[in-house]
Amino acid sequence: MNGVHDMGGMDGFGPVVREANEPVFHAEWEGRAYALVSLAMRAAQSNIDEFRHAIERMPPARYLASSYYERWLAAIETLLVEHGVVTRVELLAKQDALIDPALIANAIAARAPAAVKEKPGAKPPRARYAKGDRVRARNLNPAGHTRLPRYVRGKAGVIAGDWGVFVFPDTNAHHAGTKPQHCYSVSFDAREVWGKSASSRERVYIDLWEDYLEPFASKTKARAIKNRKS
Repeated sequence: MNGVHDMGGMDGFGPVVREANEPVFHAEWEGRAYALVSLAMRAAQSNIDEFRHAIERMPPARYLASSYYERWLAAIETLLVEHGVVTRVELLAKQDALIDPALIANAIAARAPAAVKEKPGAKPPRARYAKGDRVRARNLNPAGHTRLPRYVRGKAGVIAGDWGVFVFPDTNAHHAGTKPQHCYSVSFDAREVWGKSASSRERVYIDLWEDYLEPFASKTKARAIKNRKS
């Protein structure tokens, strides 16, 4: 889905400041939140893609005002309610009076993709692309979860490597099937992504699933193919 969480390439958020010797957790409650969310996901029978989608569905103002683990807690609240493990009323009864009740388990609904029919015991799919192949990231705007960043949609790149077969996040997040497929490291020229102001010596590497890609043919090659068909 297109949302405030997909911040790659967006301006106005200031520089990324690296913290020297950054601890794993900045406060004791963050460690407890990490453990709590891990256990609660099992109780809700949810998966990592569904969890990410719950974070994406936070109201934009709350998302931007929340810290990393505050987003985790908001997401697990949503999943526990949606899966019937607890009710919103039960969560509200445990909340601090300083917290706005409207923010508790209050995710934005999103449409799920069509369910995928899967064959038990099916062999892993063959790779459609190989290292060095020219590809283009498809220009998609799905209503549900996706790992395809907006800033590379419609951009041409080169397959740098094949990581192997993994479940497809877009369907797995909605329990619409695992749809296993190859995930590739795709290399994009920085100028292709960011424009002429970017350095010609820089490249951007992004891991993209096969369904996010399509073969890329240059205008010259496409014109030659069209002439042969006519």
